[in-house]
Amino acid sequence: MSFGQASGPPASARQVNELLALLHDAGHRDFRDARGPMGFNQRQAGGKFTREEAEAFIEQLQEAAERGDEPTSPDAAEPAPRPAPRPAPRPAVRPAPRPAVRAGTGEQALKAFSTEQLAAELQRRGWIVIEP
Repeated sequence: MSFGQASGPPASARQVNELLALLHDAGHRDFRDARGPMGFNQRQAGGKFTREEAEAFIEQLQEAAERGDEPTSPDAAEPAPRPAPRPAPRPAVRPAPRPAVRAGTGEQALKAFSTEQLAAELQRRGWIVIEP
């Protein structure tokens, strides 16, 4: 079986519509909105269920409606918490500009080292050095 594929025959349109109606009654907008609290996987959040999955979720939602509870995923012992609101984005902080280097200063400093010393330092820093 391929990743994300259902392991059984697909749910009928009647089952999917009934499940969506029960989700609306439970306060969800659609399958994606109910993904976390109901424990839907990505395929199910897209509205694709097997017959057995649809029946199990329909039964779970009907039982929760009779008890007056909020339905939870079958794996969870308690209802999944609602996500916390995102904090307001902070303004972007730009790094301080690097001080300008006078032309020729770096070249003069490099001339003080031999070619072998420069090559050894570059190799120490992870570079590959090849003679021309």
